[in-house]
Amino acid sequence: MPEKKWEDLSPGQKLGIVFSGTVQVALLVAALVDIYRRPEEEVRGSKLAWTLASFVNFVGPVSYFLFGRRR
Repeated sequence: MPEKKWEDLSPGQKLGIVFSGTVQVALLVAALVDIYRRPEEEVRGSKLAWTLASFVNFVGPVSYFLFGRRR
């Protein structure tokens, strides 16, 4: 399958790529801000470990919000 270039994509495909990237960056920033502001005792595990996990991929910030914070 030939590789598509940005110019070859439809406007809808371009919008989807930009939106996906924006969501990923927003989740990363939200997770990092929450980790930084939350006291150590309200985080399950190490704040450093959750910070590093947030940078791994899209799953890191989502995992933090689901499993890393004490409610």
